[in-house]
Amino acid sequence: MLDPRQPRDRLRGAPPAAAPLLDPPDTPGPDPAPAAAPAAADTAPPAAPSTTRPLPDAPGPGPGPGSGDRSPRPGARTVVAMLGPAFVVSVAYVDPGNFATNMSAGALYGPLLLWVIALANVVAIFVQYLACKVGVATGRDLPELCREHTPRPVCRGLWVQAELVAMATDLAEFVGGAVALYLLFGIPLVPAAFIVGAASLVLLALAPEGRRRFELVIGGFLLVILAGFLYQSLRAGSWSGALTGLRPRFADTQSVLLTTGMVGATVMPHVIYLHSSLSRGYGRATPERKRTVLRANRTAILIALGTAGLVNATMLTVAAAAFHGGSGTYETLEQFHHGLGATLGTGAALAFALALLASGLASAGVGTFAGQIIMRGFLRRRIPLTLRRLITMGPPLAVLALGVDPTQALVLSQVVLSFGIPFALIPLVVFTARRSIMGALVNRPVTTALGTVVALAITGLNLFLVQDVLLG
Repeated sequence: MLDPRQPRDRLRGAPPAAAPLLDPPDTPGPDPAPAAAPAAADTAPPAAPSTTRPLPDAPGPGPGPGSGDRSPRPGARTVVAMLGPAFVVSVAYVDPGNFATNMSAGALYGPLLLWVIALANVVAIFVQYLACKVGVATGRDLPELCREHTPRPVCRGLWVQAELVAMATDLAEFVGGAVALYLLFGIPLVPAAFIVGAASLVLLALAPEGRRRFELVIGGFLLVILAGFLYQSLRAGSWSGALTGLRPRFADTQSVLLTTGMVGATVMPHVIYLHSSLSRGYGRATPERKRTVLRANRTAILIALGTAGLVNATMLTVAAAAFHGGSGTYETLEQFHHGLGATLGTGAALAFALALLASGLASAGVGTFAGQIIMRGFLRRRIPLTLRRLITMGPPLAVLALGVDPTQALVLSQVVLSFGIPFALIPLVVFTARRSIMGALVNRPVTTALGTVVALAITGLNLFLVQDVLLG
């Protein structure tokens, strides 16, 4: 359990945390810090040098004590500056695992489970806002806070499960990208997976630390995915009558299992860690500036994750319109591709395959960066990105070489992701509720209560899944 005592790193006089893997764009410069009390001089680590740049329209000093939570409304340029990290995070919410779970749900149950996507997307927005908030308020990411405020065995356990979640993410990315290359060019799955790995290395080479090229490339991939499914939706008329699926209900046990996978595909644990790191460059700003930055990030998160939610919902409605109630069997990505070609035309099938490839490549790069943040934060260790990419290629290649069905592997990977959500979400809720950590940006009681409800609900879904899988 979380330890409220002093952080271990402060007691050891450890050096300051490393600079973020991707420098936050357009962050405010540091404000002069008050002199430390003599009694704390031996315990507080030295402040890390700032590498950030001023916000385009950062406000000056606030009105002082008594101003409450009021802060100037962020300008358009500030919001645009925050869209880059938000879109980097959002692309993980449309990774190949979403294709498998959402298309399966639509084919089997029509629009019945559309409410799950809508609800999960709202939860994702809330969770990513908290992740961003903890970075803005503390200047540290979630893994670093776990290392500083939990006993060593707990910290190591959290690191192990986070790495397992990252491995499940890599499995979805490589399998999805390999299947897309097979659908587009007929390349066998194992060689196609090597091509995906090589392409992800090229993508990582485009993203030296602190540059925006990575954000621009990831945003371009997201546009490809969105365009592909909007085209399929127009061809299928998929939203006609689909809104009936917004009424919460289940059909059977299988629909609950699919719901758990959809939640795992929509609320992504590794980008909780990632977003807290991308937003951590504001730790020494004044409370008024932090609130302005946080408001800008909230708007950016709504835009970026709203786009991802639209893509997820369109996946389900396209599958419902094209396959539900038909005579064929549609359970694999290959069958979905073939069925789209047969019912909507070759253009729809091509759009599906291109969207799947863009999803695999983009989420592969994002997952690798998240893995670096996980290791650096929990263990204060980091390895070269290229080496990490080469290591994480192993399990997906083994799965494909053993002949495991790619779609089943994708669905199971999303279930693994859903198990990782509480281990990221519970520390996030606990830390953001502590004034000693968050300062003026501490959660209100209603926010903490809502976060607790979300964590308990997701944990309950996972317990049902264990009972269903193990006991039948």
